[in-house]
Amino acid sequence: MDYIGEHLLPGQLGHFFIVLSLVASLVATFCYFRSTQSKIDDESARWKKLARYAFITEVVSVLAIFSILFYIIHNHLFEYHYAWKHSSRSLEFKYMLACFWEGQEGSFLLWSFWHCILGLILIKSSKKWEAPVMTVVSFAQFALATMIAGIYIFNWKMGTNPFILLRDSGVFDNAPALHLNLDVNQPLRPDYMSSIKDGNDLNPLLQNYWMVIHPPVLFLGFASTIVPFAFALAGLWKRIYGEWTKPALPWGLFSAAVLGVGIMMGAMWAYESLTFGGYWAWDPVENASLVPWLVLISGIHTLLIYKHSGHSLRATHLFFILAFGFVLYSTFLTRSGILGESSVHAFTDLGMNFQLLSFLLVFVLPALLLFFRRYKEIPTIQKEENTSSREFWMFIGSLVFFLSAIVIIGKTSLPVFNKIFGTKIAPPEDAEYAYNSIQVYVAIILALLTAVTQYLKYKETGRGYFWKKILTPTILAVILSGLLFAFATINYTKKGPVFLGSIWMAVICSIYTIVANASYIWLGIKGSLRLSGGSIAHVGFGMVLLGILISSSNKEVISNNIGGIPAPLGEGEDPRENLTLVKDVNMDMGKYTITYLGDSAHPKKQLSYYRIHFKSKDGKEEFTLMPNSFVNYKGNEGLMSNPDARHYWNHDVFTYITSISNPDSEQDTAAFRHANLKPGDSLFYSNGFLILQELKRKDSLPVEIFGPGGSLYEAPIKIFSKSGSVYSVTSRLAVAKGEMMSLPDTITSESLVLRLQKVNPDNSIELGVKESNAVMKYITLKAYKFPYINLLWFGVAITAIGIIISMIRRIQLNRLKGSGS
Repeated sequence: MDYIGEHLLPGQLGHFFIVLSLVASLVATFCYFRSTQSKIDDESARWKKLARYAFITEVVSVLAIFSILFYIIHNHLFEYHYAWKHSSRSLEFKYMLACFWEGQEGSFLLWSFWHCILGLILIKSSKKWEAPVMTVVSFAQFALATMIAGIYIFNWKMGTNPFILLRDSGVFDNAPALHLNLDVNQPLRPDYMSSIKDGNDLNPLLQNYWMVIHPPVLFLGFASTIVPFAFALAGLWKRIYGEWTKPALPWGLFSAAVLGVGIMMGAMWAYESLTFGGYWAWDPVENASLVPWLVLISGIHTLLIYKHSGHSLRATHLFFILAFGFVLYSTFLTRSGILGESSVHAFTDLGMNFQLLSFLLVFVLPALLLFFRRYKEIPTIQKEENTSSREFWMFIGSLVFFLSAIVIIGKTSLPVFNKIFGTKIAPPEDAEYAYNSIQVYVAIILALLTAVTQYLKYKETGRGYFWKKILTPTILAVILSGLLFAFATINYTKKGPVFLGSIWMAVICSIYTIVANASYIWLGIKGSLRLSGGSIAHVGFGMVLLGILISSSNKEVISNNIGGIPAPLGEGEDPRENLTLVKDVNMDMGKYTITYLGDSAHPKKQLSYYRIHFKSKDGKEEFTLMPNSFVNYKGNEGLMSNPDARHYWNHDVFTYITSISNPDSEQDTAAFRHANLKPGDSLFYSNGFLILQELKRKDSLPVEIFGPGGSLYEAPIKIFSKSGSVYSVTSRLAVAKGEMMSLPDTITSESLVLRLQKVNPDNSIELGVKESNAVMKYITLKAYKFPYINLLWFGVAITAIGIIISMIRRIQLNRLKGSGS
């Protein structure tokens, strides 16, 4: 049956290039493998040439798939399930790429895209290592191609195809209105597309600029870990055990810089888009991305040990294998659905668990088997390292990084453990503290080692030499720590004095790291920028630790609601930490007077921006923040809020919306009820009571306004609220030119309207009282102060710059030595 309005050509081209990609990557793998195995140079060169053609065909195919899928999304071709599920007509162009990799298929394609780019660079630069390294890369491309194939082999479906049509996806199985004869067992109506007006849209929390740049950088980091893995595997495969380390080191440094930045971009997204009041929550998906980076850092440092002393080559092989292995394991964790209940970031299960597990095992098991088989062949120095040597303490630091990674991945893998063994072990009640209580001591050890180790020489260091070099930065660090201790505070007391003392020790050690490594640039390498990459990276690392410790431990809630208006809040929110702001009513919040000025709506979706004006009480500063919220969006009841923050050099003011007045109550349907009162009488309403103070009459009034015999009655009323607040209003009734006129008085914060309607001969009044939700338009705000959080972000940048400087230097050294890298 032909269906009206469908555009089938893009999908058909997409299917073709997926199959071409699958075949080309398999051919490239086979040809590179034969080139590696061939012992005849001419034969090896012919296989390599054929492999290059196949890999370039794979690159063209992936770029074509990428382009076609983006074309489908950009042109709102909702007959395709991927475009319908992840985009909409109201989605801004800047978020088109974000919806591209929101789904599993798009993220696998992004991963494959980076492998293509890295593969082309390796073909150009890796020379004699090209064949074995590209065998690994091409096979990874084949594995990724199977993830988006969507091909049935007998009754087993291999992968999920991003070009599947909406009518074939099962979405309409329970929609009889779209089927012939209103019967779901009948085919779809030929004009079913006329009922598909819009797509499902991008997840509101992903509609943030960080989600446009964070995933590509993170996936480049993930993808690049295959390169040091491939070099390590090539060294084992070809039994060339030391030479591979020269080209592998720059790639390891590149991967560490990019993956680290990608992870922290995710932290920035969480800080700016999520509302848990921070940037890291030890979420399983966050942990799964951090662990490969920790192991990779271990491998880089053991590789440096090997280059300078001959030690730790075995450990380097293992760490590079495990770094990539943990990338694959994190892929299994986040995409298998096993973390669905324990992580807000994980993908749902698409029925690909067998493939995901195979992807992990087919790379890691052979690599580990080859490693242990060749273990005794890997050269090592029998003499143990001297405890006064740099390599000894570098290895200890690498081991601490690795053990930290094992602890983190062990805790993160609890759902896997429960699944395999049928247990029901519950995660700790306070997951954040369960991690922090261990990692704070890891931070102390690493900070100390990072401060001291560079002042040691390789192989052996004289005691006099060491103390002469380390004394000045140590004294300076002690002075700075003393000043911090005297004039600063750490407010994190809720876990007791021992943990507080540990935080202080970590802070002091972080300062030591910064001072010692900054000093080493001049004391150790005479200010040479070219040689200072490691020291710069270590300074940045110390800043990251210090920024984390200070901003997290001194995080302060400033939206304290003391005697204010309570409001309905979501689960987990403390009413004492959420300040209700009534429109156009000033409220005190710390050193600020803040005012809710109003809101504006997105023209195409249920997204509102709330204007909140801040004015310091000393009058020196004013600014406006605009946090926003999706309200009852796409069937999600309630709010999905995005924060807004004011950035200073030494702190951030971070705000988000936790409650709003009911949008459905803005139509005023309440009616006045009438009560007769005499001066001194009281009248109760739902939130308190009011007292009529007295009744006044004025007769000397302008004739041109009130006419002859006009009068004005005034009734001062005092209102006592349940919250303890007291309000005074004066209701007025005018008799002007024979007409009676009364204007209502509104007490916004009480949702109360009063109107003086009549004055009786006995000096009593008839008062109209109305309680209406439409009177009070409000929002509830939560605000934090994050001190010195910019130290964290700046430290990330400094760390990455230092690693890149080291990478460039290693590339230059390799070229000078003609290493073939």
